[in-house]
Amino acid sequence: MDWKTFQGLLSGVNKYSTAFGRIWLSVVFVFRVLVYVVAAEKVWGDEQKDFDCNTRQPGCTNVCYDHYFPISHIRLWALQLIFVTCPSLLVIMHVAYREDREKKNRRKHGNDCHKLYENTGKKHGGLWWTYLFSLFFKTGIEITFLYILHKMWDSFDLPRLVKCTNVDPCPNIVDCYIARPTEKRVFTYFMVAASALCIILNICEVVYLICKRAINCANKYKKTNKHSVTYSKASTCQCHVHLEASEKKPLNKTVDSLRASAPNLTSL
Repeated sequence: MDWKTFQGLLSGVNKYSTAFGRIWLSVVFVFRVLVYVVAAEKVWGDEQKDFDCNTRQPGCTNVCYDHYFPISHIRLWALQLIFVTCPSLLVIMHVAYREDREKKNRRKHGNDCHKLYENTGKKHGGLWWTYLFSLFFKTGIEITFLYILHKMWDSFDLPRLVKCTNVDPCPNIVDCYIARPTEKRVFTYFMVAASALCIILNICEVVYLICKRAINCANKYKKTNKHSVTYSKASTCQCHVHLEASEKKPLNKTVDSLRASAPNLTSL
């Protein structure tokens, strides 16, 4: 694994994330990726070698192991981490697309031209929808993998004893024992809890984004409505009409009306 490249990707995702997104990224990196690389791989490293069955029938142990572990926990979690982190890269790709458009626009119209985006990393317009879609996608992946993990073994628990029945070439009922079941059970519950925490953080972030967008739209609507009401009041005021009419009234008519009302008045 190239840790510098991975760190660059994480810093890019963290740069354009909300507060909930940064917490989610920390949980994924510390409680899932590091635990997976440092401890979980070693715990499941001997699962097939130490899967012991009480029979000497050739091939029975391998068939029982494949029957009970169609997909290993460790490989399933590896796929889950890959699929969960991929949607976050969509946001980085969208921001990179905006930056590329901005560069092409400056190259075509000059550095003093009008910008296409005020801030290429601001979650507005298409980038907001991309970010929201990535959250739904991550949540769906987490729920899907938890369902697969529970469906394959009927629970998140790992028993000490596994009974293989009606599995060729095993004769009758064969008892098989899982290596270090308690330790594997602890790591299984830990990874399930970390996945559940990530789902909760994703849901909180979705609610936060939608509520923030609704509040911004409501504020814009209020400002627009207030501006239109002010303009309508100004347009219905007739003061300027009377003022213009009085200004346009001839001065001679005013003088004649004064003479008619006071005939003895002599002009200076």
